[in-house]
Amino acid sequence: MIRLSELNLLPGERDLRRRAAKLLHLHEGDILDLKIVRRAVDARKKPQVRLVYTVDVAVKGDEEAILNRCPKAKKAPEDRYCPPEARPAGEKRPVVIGFGPAGMFAGLILALAGQKPIILERGEDARTRHEKVQKFWETGELDPDSNVQFGEGGAGTFSDGKLNTGVNNPRIQWVLEQFVAAGAKEDILYDAKPHVGTDILLAVVQNLRHRIEELGGEVRFHAQVTGLDRENGALTGLRLSDGSKISCDRAILAIGHSARDTVTMLHELGLPMEPKPFAMGVRIEQNQKVIDNAQYGGLDPKLPAADYKLVAHLQDRTVYTFCMCPGGYVVAAASEAGGVVTNGMSYSGRKGENANAALLVSLNPADFPGTDPLSGMRWQREIEEKAFAAGGGNYHAPAQKVCDFQSHRPSTTPGSVQPTYRPGVTWTDLHEVLPKVLTDALEEALPVLEKRLPGFAPADAVLTAPESRSSSPVRLLRDETRQSALRGLYPAGEGAGYAGGIMSAAVDGILCAEALLETL
Repeated sequence: MIRLSELNLLPGERDLRRRAAKLLHLHEGDILDLKIVRRAVDARKKPQVRLVYTVDVAVKGDEEAILNRCPKAKKAPEDRYCPPEARPAGEKRPVVIGFGPAGMFAGLILALAGQKPIILERGEDARTRHEKVQKFWETGELDPDSNVQFGEGGAGTFSDGKLNTGVNNPRIQWVLEQFVAAGAKEDILYDAKPHVGTDILLAVVQNLRHRIEELGGEVRFHAQVTGLDRENGALTGLRLSDGSKISCDRAILAIGHSARDTVTMLHELGLPMEPKPFAMGVRIEQNQKVIDNAQYGGLDPKLPAADYKLVAHLQDRTVYTFCMCPGGYVVAAASEAGGVVTNGMSYSGRKGENANAALLVSLNPADFPGTDPLSGMRWQREIEEKAFAAGGGNYHAPAQKVCDFQSHRPSTTPGSVQPTYRPGVTWTDLHEVLPKVLTDALEEALPVLEKRLPGFAPADAVLTAPESRSSSPVRLLRDETRQSALRGLYPAGEGAGYAGGIMSAAVDGILCAEALLETL
């Protein structure tokens, strides 16, 4: 096939085949097949916004001759990821601990390889979990074992389902294809910033589970690992919260970034780990139409809700946006009683009135109030508990308008931007909730970012705190075989400190599964 890049179309145009034929000096009928590889929005010349495509085409005639006369065309790469082939199962079934993106795709790879993995998830299935989360958002009634952080699909299930990543790995396209096969829209295969949407993800993660089960895998819910059995420096079994035991010598540890009790247990057992840089901050909400106008130079219903990605490099640290949700909502994401945590999500249509994003401050272990590996984790919890108290002790989140935050005065009412956080917000002064290292950096960064994107941080934009679970503040050490010092244990994904989002976690889970298979 032939690859063509930089095909520019106006929003709403659909004549890619004709455009490709013209560039290749062919008749439209000479294009046998056309596949979109990438689609992105180009708004550099506002308001003349264009959609830019990269396509692969199959053509009649001699490809080499066509390539020779078309300098903008090149041969399409043929590198595709192929999962490991099936192989004889080991004496004991491998176990995957956690059923977020890392655990889900590790389990799928093991199942495809004929290993019939046992997958342990402390939370509940997606359907039941969704009911629990909705009840929490409506009433403030938290289930510590089934919430935004724990359950089928992991934290990503309730965070918009963004699939963009900075990782360059052939496994990424394969992961996207599995999402589509499980019910996600086909456009995630080529959108520059793909997302599934929470409403669709709920079905997708269940379909992925069903596929693993059809291949002989087993997913057990309400199955929290509370201890490890060891002998001669190697894993021999797992102990579960219900008192049962599983004999196993190979386990992928994909517990997610919020399983603090499990990390504490592993630390007490002497599993090697270290503090890791991470980030904390707030959720910021703006009017989506204002963002659309700023990014596109006008409003066009044929264009998707606009996003943004902003960075302010301060003298001693960085402030940046993360997990931006166009037309989205700020959601309660606590997993522990007595703590407030915020996150963002959007549905597949992204039709909400507000845009929101995490506004994070980079932190290093030197910032942590302690030196042991769990000091960052304890700091997270302290801030979340302080936010819980400031919110009124009912899982309402402390919030403040940007103008009041910059003036160090408590907010009392919203302005033009209505906060979307459920079960509700309590207006306050965030300087009394967040540590000074965060508030100082946010104060400095907000006017810088507003100048870069007018409408990002206007006076009425809402800051809701805290955004504390962007990634894990702990790294579980592993060697070149991806094993811990405890042989047979493979720390994986975001909770182990080796990923930062759905896609990178999924890829790391696949890599750990491949490493495990090499030992059979």
